[in-house]
Amino acid sequence: MQTMDPVRPTPEGALASPSTARNTQPILDVLKAHMPARGRVLEIASGAGEHALAFASALPGLEWTPSDPSPEARASIAAWAAQGPANLKPALALDMTDEVTWPADPVDAVVCINMIHISPWSATAGLMRLAGILLRRPGGLLALYGPYREAGVELAGSNAGFDASLRSRNPDWGLRDRDEVAAAAKAEGLALTLRVEMPANNLMLLFRAV
Repeated sequence: MQTMDPVRPTPEGALASPSTARNTQPILDVLKAHMPARGRVLEIASGAGEHALAFASALPGLEWTPSDPSPEARASIAAWAAQGPANLKPALALDMTDEVTWPADPVDAVVCINMIHISPWSATAGLMRLAGILLRRPGGLLALYGPYREAGVELAGSNAGFDASLRSRNPDWGLRDRDEVAAAAKAEGLALTLRVEMPANNLMLLFRAV
């Protein structure tokens, strides 16, 4: 499970992180405004599973399927899901760099939180390809959350430090250029339709299948 946050075990055996507690409500506010009322959602790189539990609970019309390539993460997701609603489905072992692990059933939305900067670029390319394949057209939603570099926008000091820390940990990680991410999405038939500024110098980027 890739994370830059300290995690702590809960009494139920799940993992929790401070950043998830801080960003869940702002992310949910954006999702509520743009998600369909009903449908199927695939969450990529779900990590500990706190987001999956919160979003499935708050969006009961959506069948929410989390995923993560890490067995540790999937165990934590299962622990959170044990207290969750029926629309929160078991986690899948999806790896964005290995198409053999990808599902085949179409979805109405794909959600990915804090993966793109803590993974190699090949994972981002895989995410865009998977979304291009699975999202229903037209209008299927890809929602991304995290920090980005943007042309003409000065990088916040906290994000610059975070980027340096990521690259010292793994040279294949680091904040991605928003335009490069959008170009990768466009190549798979996904158009960037909305940029939302979020707390702590993060962004929500929303793409639609065309």
